[in-house]
Amino acid sequence: MNRILINAGMVLAIAVLSGCASMSSDECVNSDWAAIGYEDGSRGYTTDKFGSRRKACAKHGVTADFKAYQEGRDEGLVEFCQPSRGYNLGASGGTYYGVCDVALEEEFLDAYRAGAQLHTLRSNVSNANSRIYSKEAELKRTREKIRAKQAELISDDVTTQDRVMLLADLGDLSERTGELEAEIEELVADKARYEYELRDYEQAVAAYDY
Repeated sequence: MNRILINAGMVLAIAVLSGCASMSSDECVNSDWAAIGYEDGSRGYTTDKFGSRRKACAKHGVTADFKAYQEGRDEGLVEFCQPSRGYNLGASGGTYYGVCDVALEEEFLDAYRAGAQLHTLRSNVSNANSRIYSKEAELKRTREKIRAKQAELISDDVTTQDRVMLLADLGDLSERTGELEAEIEELVADKARYEYELRDYEQAVAAYDY
């Protein structure tokens, strides 16, 4: 009996946490709407989540308890609308949907913007790394093509026409090599600047103790 209750609770918890709209009849009947509201509020969800569940339960002839849901959600929003949560949301690249009460929103938004700036600075470093990796891979492939065409050029079987084309290709590849080396050098400088900005900002934001 206990195992059945545990399994049923697990199914309900999964439905609640995932925001799944396809709730079963039993889930709709046995749902603790205040608890669901609290969970949604603590995650900063809008009431759209309730709307999807209400429609799912209506298909089973069950009326969702919006009053209980809203009471629970209001309590959950108090937990969500704290500066530390705002900072973490911004730092993770999350989106704020304007759900906080005006009394809590100012400090929440200040922290959220601080976290969002951190996310941007981290992204700058990450993107620079990705672009450097991509350019270095292209440079490696270009140099391999140069070596291959140089080997063709000294082959006994190469014709005069082929030689002309190979020399033209080598000229283009050599030019591209120079471009890539310059681009990589510029990206490395950008990355160093982004890393400095990130370290500087991390030190500054640490004082706020989010």
